[in-house]
Amino acid sequence: MSNPVEENLNAVRRRMERACQASGRSVADVKLLLATKTVPLEKLQMAMQAGATLFGENKAQELRDKFPLMRQYSEVEWHFIGHLQTNKVKDVVKYVTLIHSVDRLKLGQALDRQLNKENKTMDILVQVNTSYEESKFGIPPEGAAELVEQLSRFETLNIKGLMTIGKLNATNDETRHCFRLLKSLQTQIREQQFPRVEMDILSMGMSGDFEAAIEEGATIVRVGTSVFGQRDLPDSYYWNENLRQDGGG
Repeated sequence: MSNPVEENLNAVRRRMERACQASGRSVADVKLLLATKTVPLEKLQMAMQAGATLFGENKAQELRDKFPLMRQYSEVEWHFIGHLQTNKVKDVVKYVTLIHSVDRLKLGQALDRQLNKENKTMDILVQVNTSYEESKFGIPPEGAAELVEQLSRFETLNIKGLMTIGKLNATNDETRHCFRLLKSLQTQIREQQFPRVEMDILSMGMSGDFEAAIEEGATIVRVGTSVFGQRDLPDSYYWNENLRQDGGG
C-alpha cells in the first residue's frame, strides 16, 4: 500500500539535498522538522514509519493531545514552533526539547518560573521578525541582541540560536534578505559571548522557501504542507486576535 506522506517526504529530502549541494553544505548540517499543525494522527504515523523523527507543534492543546499517542515512537523529538502564551508554558515544557518562538522577556520570565518549579532547563531560540511585518510575532532585529542578553541571565534557559519566518508573498530576493539578516544577527550575537548562548541553530524556511533558507544558512527547516498536503483549517486558525502569524508550514 502506497504511503503518500513518505513519497512527499522523500521529495522534500531530495530538494534539501540539491539546495545543500548548490551552497556547498553537508546534508547532515540541516535538519528537517515537520510542522504538524492540524495534521491527523494517521499522517503523523505515516511520517514516522518513513523515518521522520523531528516534529514541531504550533498550539499547546494539539501538542498535549498528540504527545501521549505518539510516545510509542521513542526516537521522536518534539519542538514548539508557534506563538507561546505565558499561560500555556506549563503545558509546553513537559513535552518539548526546544522552543523556537521566544520573542519577549515576559515569556522568558514565565519559562524560568516554571522550569525552576520542575528543576529542569530548556533549550530555546529567539524569534526575530526580520521582515518587520505586523502580521508576525518576533522581536525586531535591532532588539534581538538585547533580548538574548536579558534571557541569558536565566540559568534555566539555554539559548541555542534564532528563528524567523521569511517575508510572506514575497519575491525570492525579499525572502533571502530576511534569511541573510538572521544569519548576520547570529554572527553579531555570537561575538558578544553571552553566557548560555551558543547561536548554533538558525530555524528558517518553510514549504515555499526552504531551499533559499538552506542556501542562506538554515540549520532547521520547518516543512508542513509539502509533506502532509494542504491543511483542513485556514491559516487564520493560528492567528491571535491581532491576526498575527506564527510557526511553520
